[in-house]
Amino acid sequence: MAETKTRANPLFLRQEEIRQGIELLFFAYRDFTGEPDAILAKRGFGRAHHRVIYFVGRQPGMMVGELLGILKITKQSLSRVLKQLVDEGYIEQMTGEKDRRQRLLYLTDKGKALEKELSETQRARIAKAYREAGAEAVEGFRKVLRGITDERAHFERYENRNSEG
Repeated sequence: MAETKTRANPLFLRQEEIRQGIELLFFAYRDFTGEPDAILAKRGFGRAHHRVIYFVGRQPGMMVGELLGILKITKQSLSRVLKQLVDEGYIEQMTGEKDRRQRLLYLTDKGKALEKELSETQRARIAKAYREAGAEAVEGFRKVLRGITDERAHFERYENRNSEG
């Protein structure tokens, strides 16, 4: 891999710069998920389990349909992962009070502990990178990631929620 430059290249759209960005994303994702993957493997879980635990923890009472929309996986895949997490006591499903057909998802205390364990190293890694980069770079990083993802509306909801309170 080419050595990372410390200054922004005014020719940032050159193929080599774009390839370097792709490589950095691959390596960052590998390192970001490595420690949680090891924790999950001890329990016979994978990254799909992690994503379910993370998003249910982030939004307690989330409906199964909302989770399907976020994860973009099949109902069959989600059912398998959810069943395992429910059976092993990490997630509980409750029926909606107004609509009994709704299945609302919550982390149990065991699930909250696992979410915390999985996220601790990731939070520390992100916090360290943010501190080293500075506020302006963090905002630029967020803009780049928003530009890559198709889920912009998801983050706008969080940003609106954060600005209200």
